[in-house]
This record gives sequence, C-alpha cells and structure tokens, in this order.
Amino acid sequence: MELIRKDREAVATALAKRLDPAEVNRVLDEIQRLDQERRALISEIDGDRQRRKAEARAYAAAKRAGAEPEVSAPESGRKQLAELESELDEVQARLRGTMSELPNLPADDVLPGGKEANRVVKTYGAPPAIEKVRDHVELSRMLGLVDHERGVKLGGSGFWMYTGIGARLEWALISWFIDEHVKAGYEFLLPPHLLLDTAGFAAGQFPKFYDDVYHLDRESAPRGQFLLPTSETAILGAYQDEILDTGKLPLKAFAYTPCYRREAAGSHSDERGTVRGHQFNKVEIFQFCLPEQADTALEEMLTHAESLVEKLGLHYQRSLLSAGDASAAMKKTLDIEVWMPSTGKYKEVSSVSWAGDYQARRAAIRYREPGGKQTRFVHTLNGSALATSRLFPAILEQFQQPDGSVLLPEVLRERLGTDRLTPGR
Repeated sequence: MELIRKDREAVATALAKRLDPAEVNRVLDEIQRLDQERRALISEIDGDRQRRKAEARAYAAAKRAGAEPEVSAPESGRKQLAELESELDEVQARLRGTMSELPNLPADDVLPGGKEANRVVKTYGAPPAIEKVRDHVELSRMLGLVDHERGVKLGGSGFWMYTGIGARLEWALISWFIDEHVKAGYEFLLPPHLLLDTAGFAAGQFPKFYDDVYHLDRESAPRGQFLLPTSETAILGAYQDEILDTGKLPLKAFAYTPCYRREAAGSHSDERGTVRGHQFNKVEIFQFCLPEQADTALEEMLTHAESLVEKLGLHYQRSLLSAGDASAAMKKTLDIEVWMPSTGKYKEVSSVSWAGDYQARRAAIRYREPGGKQTRFVHTLNGSALATSRLFPAILEQFQQPDGSVLLPEVLRERLGTDRLTPGR
C-alpha cells in the first residue's frame, strides 16, 4: 500500500506487464479510494475517542464538584463509535481483499506478454539423433513401466500407476534427488499433505487459484483444508508468523511430496501419458534469504537444479518466462525444459522462481537486523528439483534404442542394478 501511495505510476507500469492497463488502473483507483476512506475513518474514530475522553474528564470533574455536568454521560457516545469501528472493519476487509488479488510486481528484466515473449537464455547439449522415434507411452507399455488403464480404474481420468521396474525407476529418481539436495546443504522435510487454507493464501495461490486444488468439505474441515498442489506451499507455510534468525539466512530446505491438482489431464499429444495429471511426484527446493542475498540464491538454485538434469545426461534449455506466463506470486521465473523427441518440443521439468517479499508479507515471515529492533520481510525462492512425471518420459524418449530398450542414466544404474530397460524383462 505504501508503494502505491508513493509511486503509483511505477506500480501501474510493472503490473501492466501482466494485466490489461485499463484493469490495472481500475483496481488501483479502487485501492486508493478504499485507503482514503480507511484513513478518514481512522481519523474520525481517533478524534471521536479524544473528544469522548475529554468529555469524560469534564463530566467526572463536574460530578466531583457537585455541579450539574454540561456534557452527557460518557456512555451516550459509545453507539456512534461502535458504528464507526464496524464501518472501518468493513472497509479494511474490502481493502485487504482487493490488495490480496494483486499479482507480484515483475522484476525489471522480465518482459511483458505471454508465452510468446518467453526467452531461451541457455541450451545444454543437443537433441539425440533417433531414426525411428517411439513416444514415452508406447515405450512405457513395451517395457512394463506404467499401467495407465489400471490407474484410471483406481482414480479416474488423469491418474496412472507405476509398475515393476517403472516404479523402481520413479523411486530411484526421487531417492537420488534427495541425496543430491542433502549434499548441497538443504534440510529434508516431509510435510503433511493436507494444509490449512492459510498456507494457500500465504503462498499466493489463494484466492485466485482457489478452485485449482482439492478441498475437504467444510463439515470435515471447518478451518479449511486442501491437498497440497506443491510442497512449496508447505515449506513456506511451516514458517508463517515467525522471525527467522538472521545469522542462519539463507535458510535452505527441500521436501518430497506427491502433488495434487484439479487441472485437466491433457489429451493432446504433448500431454499424453504422465506429462499432465491430477497426481504426480515432485521434490521441491526452497530458500528464505535476506533481500541482498536473493540474486545469488536464484542463480545457485538454478545451477543446482540444472546439475541434476545434466548428470542424467538429458538435453534441455533454460527459459526466462514473460510476466504473463509466470506465476502471479513470482517476480521472476526461469524454466528448465527437457527435449521430447516424439513431439519435437521442450517440456518444463523445473520452475525456479524468486518471489521477493510477496509471499513473506502474506505469511508474516520476517528477520531482525543485527542490533536493531525493527523487523523486515525476508525474500523467498522456490524451485522444482525435480518433477518426475515429465522427467520420466524424457529419459525414455531421449535414451531409447532401435531394439526398443532404453539406456539408463549412469547415476541411476547402481540403484536399479542394470544399465538398461529391456522389453520382456
């Protein structure tokens, strides 16, 4: 709010990278109107309280002197004050609601626009030369790795079941990620999969994306609970309303969880198989840091996530997302996208993002400057490291062999006891 008061033009320019300028101005007009109304009410309430105090003192003094008071008894003004306070509560609630729907202000180097404005900033390796490309769905069936039919039988459309060595491959990836994150200094967390609505608000997913997650009914969960869509929400929410030890920043944590999302499973060739569904596995890395540490933290997280893809031997690219294609809660997002030979396109397996203090403000996560009493908001960053439901298909497709077998990345061979996946094995 303070920034809008001080430099509305700068806020409007930044938000126009994401939203229609006319809509930005409409919302900012409403916010400023509510803010002025709020401040006027506060001033009126403060003045009324001061007046009532003075009248109460005069009334008491007259009574002590045995004279007839010239003012009414103090109780007479309480109804009017209560009405003003109720009106203030209503205005403040409307102001908070309108403010909560504003997206984060994009970083200066983030371009306006949608997917068409995304910019590739790095490429690793080259697409493998494959004479006859089989897609990951065909390879999964040939190798007995994923049972799509029984997954649908169990959960409905958008679900699948890993089987046999496919289940072991999925678990080997997750286990290897965990080992790599521990080596990099991240603390391992296994959070609840059911979270309170306050965690969704803190992460910036609510209220805008409230309908994109699975909620428990209010009778079962009167405080509001939902199945987490990403463990980013849980890690951030775990530190709500805390003042972090400045000496321990950056605080680095990671979590493994399944992720649950209501988004429709894709029928398009780009999203077949395990590429998009209602439940998938992901390991998430997260950092809380001082504002001056954010640039270094972002690059460190990107490099770390990319090192996993490189150690797996996969061809990928790094893309800087435009303001309109990034999450509304993030100032800046860079995607790590692996090559899918069957479609000739890249698919995101990791988004590494910097939220600035946007999430910390909503979650009231602060730090205290050494030797001072004042607290400030930390900066938060998160990154998938990695999501397996797209990495699994990329491994199958990029490492497929003419005989239908798939070579395994060297880092996984010892865990699986073989160097390749073979039909009929």
